[in-house]
Amino acid sequence: MAELRHEDPASFFNFLRVQPKMFDELLARLGPRCTKQDTMYRKAMEPGLKIAITMRHLATGDKYASMKFDFRVHHNTMSVLVREVCQAIVDEYKEEVISCPISPEEGRAVAEMFARRWNVIHACGALDGKHVACRKPANSGSLYHNYKRFFSIVLMGLVDADYKFLWIDVGGHGHMSDAQIFNDSELN
Repeated sequence: MAELRHEDPASFFNFLRVQPKMFDELLARLGPRCTKQDTMYRKAMEPGLKIAITMRHLATGDKYASMKFDFRVHHNTMSVLVREVCQAIVDEYKEEVISCPISPEEGRAVAEMFARRWNVIHACGALDGKHVACRKPANSGSLYHNYKRFFSIVLMGLVDADYKFLWIDVGGHGHMSDAQIFNDSELN
Protein backbone atom coordinates (compact mmCIF):
# COMPACT_ATOMS: atom_id res chain seq x y z
CA MET A 1 0.00 0.00 0.00
CA ALA A 2 2.85 2.41 0.80
CA GLU A 3 4.44 1.92 -2.63
CA LEU A 4 1.12 2.32 -4.40
CA ARG A 5 0.34 5.46 -2.43
CA HIS A 6 3.66 7.20 -3.15
CA GLU A 7 4.39 5.97 -6.67
CA ASP A 8 0.91 5.96 -8.19
CA PRO A 9 -1.77 7.94 -6.27
CA ALA A 10 -4.29 7.41 -9.09
CA SER A 11 -4.03 3.64 -8.68
CA PHE A 12 -4.24 4.05 -4.90
CA PHE A 13 -7.56 5.87 -5.42
CA ASN A 14 -8.72 3.27 -7.94
CA PHE A 15 -7.92 0.43 -5.53
CA LEU A 16 -9.48 1.88 -2.34
CA ARG A 17 -11.83 4.52 -3.80
CA VAL A 18 -10.46 7.16 -1.41
CA GLN A 19 -7.81 9.81 -2.05
CA PRO A 20 -4.60 9.48 0.00
CA LYS A 21 -5.51 12.66 1.89
CA MET A 22 -8.90 11.21 2.90
CA PHE A 23 -7.22 7.94 3.86
CA ASP A 24 -4.89 9.95 6.15
CA GLU A 25 -7.91 11.60 7.78
CA LEU A 26 -9.58 8.23 8.28
CA LEU A 27 -6.40 6.84 9.80
CA ALA A 28 -5.98 9.81 12.14
CA ARG A 29 -9.59 9.75 13.31
CA LEU A 30 -10.26 6.00 13.33
CA GLY A 31 -6.78 4.83 14.33
CA PRO A 32 -7.34 5.14 18.09
CA ARG A 33 -10.68 3.30 17.79
CA CYS A 34 -9.13 0.49 15.72
CA THR A 35 -5.92 -0.04 17.68
CA LYS A 36 -5.52 -3.21 19.73
CA GLN A 37 -2.71 -4.38 21.96
CA ASP A 38 -0.11 -6.97 21.06
CA THR A 39 -0.39 -10.23 22.99
CA MET A 40 1.97 -13.10 23.67
CA TYR A 41 0.24 -15.04 20.87
CA ARG A 42 -0.01 -12.47 18.12
CA LYS A 43 1.03 -9.03 17.04
CA ALA A 44 -1.90 -6.63 16.59
CA MET A 45 -2.76 -5.50 13.06
CA GLU A 46 -2.00 -1.92 12.16
CA PRO A 47 -5.06 0.36 11.95
CA GLY A 48 -4.04 1.45 8.44
CA LEU A 49 -4.28 -2.13 7.19
CA LYS A 50 -7.70 -2.58 8.81
CA ILE A 51 -8.99 0.63 7.23
CA ALA A 52 -7.55 -0.31 3.81
CA ILE A 53 -9.24 -3.72 3.92
CA THR A 54 -12.54 -2.13 4.90
CA MET A 55 -12.36 0.55 2.20
CA ARG A 56 -11.55 -2.07 -0.44
CA HIS A 57 -14.45 -4.27 0.68
CA LEU A 58 -16.92 -1.37 0.78
CA ALA A 59 -15.75 -0.03 -2.59
CA THR A 60 -15.86 -3.30 -4.50
CA GLY A 61 -18.01 -5.74 -2.56
CA ASP A 62 -15.30 -8.36 -3.05
CA LYS A 63 -15.59 -11.48 -0.94
CA TYR A 64 -13.19 -11.86 1.96
CA ALA A 65 -11.96 -15.14 0.47
CA SER A 66 -10.67 -13.33 -2.62
CA MET A 67 -9.42 -10.26 -0.74
CA LYS A 68 -7.17 -12.37 1.47
CA PHE A 69 -4.71 -12.57 -1.43
CA ASP A 70 -4.58 -8.76 -1.75
CA PHE A 71 -3.80 -8.13 1.91
CA ARG A 72 -2.45 -11.46 3.21
CA VAL A 73 -5.02 -11.51 5.98
CA HIS A 74 -7.22 -14.54 6.60
CA HIS A 75 -10.87 -14.18 5.59
CA ASN A 76 -12.11 -15.00 9.11
CA THR A 77 -10.07 -12.11 10.49
CA MET A 78 -11.42 -9.79 7.78
CA SER A 79 -15.02 -10.64 8.63
CA VAL A 80 -14.43 -9.39 12.18
CA LEU A 81 -12.31 -6.34 11.45
CA VAL A 82 -14.55 -4.95 8.68
CA ARG A 83 -17.45 -4.83 11.14
CA GLU A 84 -15.23 -3.16 13.77
CA VAL A 85 -13.99 -0.50 11.35
CA CYS A 86 -17.50 0.18 10.02
CA GLN A 87 -18.71 0.67 13.59
CA ALA A 88 -15.75 2.98 14.25
CA ILE A 89 -16.68 5.03 11.16
CA VAL A 90 -20.27 5.37 12.36
CA ASP A 91 -19.21 6.29 15.90
CA GLU A 92 -16.65 8.85 14.71
CA TYR A 93 -18.61 10.56 11.95
CA LYS A 94 -22.31 10.21 12.80
CA GLU A 95 -22.77 13.56 14.57
CA GLU A 96 -20.73 15.41 11.97
CA VAL A 97 -22.04 13.88 8.74
CA ILE A 98 -25.72 13.21 9.35
CA SER A 99 -27.79 15.97 10.90
CA CYS A 100 -31.55 15.81 10.56
CA PRO A 101 -33.35 19.18 10.71
CA ILE A 102 -35.28 19.36 13.96
CA SER A 103 -36.35 22.99 14.09
CA PRO A 104 -38.77 24.70 11.68
CA GLU A 105 -35.97 27.07 10.59
CA GLU A 106 -33.70 24.17 9.59
CA GLY A 107 -36.57 22.57 7.66
CA ARG A 108 -37.25 25.84 5.84
CA ALA A 109 -33.58 26.10 4.85
CA VAL A 110 -33.75 22.63 3.26
CA ALA A 111 -37.00 23.54 1.45
CA GLU A 112 -35.51 26.81 0.17
CA MET A 113 -32.50 24.96 -1.23
CA PHE A 114 -34.78 22.49 -3.05
CA ALA A 115 -36.79 25.39 -4.49
CA ARG A 116 -33.65 27.24 -5.64
CA ARG A 117 -31.71 24.30 -7.01
CA TRP A 118 -34.39 21.91 -8.29
CA ASN A 119 -37.45 24.17 -8.64
CA VAL A 120 -39.38 21.91 -6.25
CA ILE A 121 -41.23 23.92 -3.64
CA HIS A 122 -42.05 22.75 -0.10
CA ALA A 123 -39.69 19.75 -0.33
CA CYS A 124 -38.24 18.76 3.02
CA GLY A 125 -35.88 16.26 1.39
CA ALA A 126 -35.72 13.40 -1.08
CA LEU A 127 -36.51 10.01 0.45
CA ASP A 128 -35.91 6.58 -1.04
CA GLY A 129 -34.98 3.04 -0.10
CA LYS A 130 -32.27 0.76 -1.48
CA HIS A 131 -32.22 -3.02 -1.24
CA VAL A 132 -28.80 -4.27 -0.16
CA ALA A 133 -28.34 -7.93 -1.02
CA CYS A 134 -27.57 -10.29 1.86
CA ARG A 135 -27.58 -13.96 2.67
CA LYS A 136 -30.80 -15.30 4.11
CA PRO A 137 -30.57 -14.90 7.90
CA ALA A 138 -31.13 -18.12 9.81
CA ASN A 139 -34.72 -18.84 10.87
CA SER A 140 -36.05 -15.73 9.10
CA GLY A 141 -38.48 -17.39 6.72
CA SER A 142 -39.38 -14.97 3.94
CA LEU A 143 -38.90 -11.75 5.96
CA TYR A 144 -35.86 -10.69 3.94
CA HIS A 145 -37.05 -11.98 0.55
CA ASN A 146 -37.99 -9.00 -1.63
CA TYR A 147 -40.10 -8.47 -4.74
CA LYS A 148 -36.92 -8.55 -6.84
CA ARG A 149 -36.53 -12.20 -5.81
CA PHE A 150 -33.40 -12.00 -3.64
CA PHE A 151 -32.74 -11.55 0.06
CA SER A 152 -32.03 -8.01 1.20
CA ILE A 153 -31.85 -5.48 3.98
CA VAL A 154 -33.30 -2.07 3.15
CA LEU A 155 -31.35 1.15 3.59
CA MET A 156 -33.65 4.16 3.54
CA GLY A 157 -32.23 7.64 3.32
CA LEU A 158 -33.39 11.24 3.31
CA VAL A 159 -31.12 13.71 1.51
CA ASP A 160 -31.10 17.46 1.05
CA ALA A 161 -30.78 19.31 -2.27
CA ASP A 162 -26.98 18.71 -2.26
CA TYR A 163 -27.41 14.93 -1.77
CA LYS A 164 -26.17 15.21 1.82
CA PHE A 165 -27.79 12.64 4.09
CA LEU A 166 -30.12 14.15 6.67
CA TRP A 167 -31.41 10.84 8.06
CA ILE A 168 -30.91 7.13 7.45
CA ASP A 169 -32.58 3.92 8.54
CA VAL A 170 -30.76 0.63 8.02
CA GLY A 171 -32.23 -2.77 8.71
CA GLY A 172 -35.67 -2.86 7.13
CA HIS A 173 -36.64 -6.37 6.05
CA GLY A 174 -36.51 -6.98 2.31
CA HIS A 175 -40.23 -7.73 2.07
CA MET A 176 -41.16 -4.28 3.43
CA SER A 177 -42.14 -1.40 1.16
CA ASP A 178 -40.69 2.09 1.51
CA ALA A 179 -44.01 3.24 3.03
CA GLN A 180 -43.92 0.50 5.68
CA ILE A 181 -40.35 1.35 6.64
CA PHE A 182 -41.14 5.09 6.77
CA ASN A 183 -44.26 4.51 8.88
CA ASP A 184 -42.24 2.45 11.39
CA SER A 185 -39.37 4.96 11.50
CA GLU A 186 -38.53 7.74 13.92
CA LEU A 187 -38.72 10.19 10.99
CA ASN A 188 -42.47 9.60 10.65
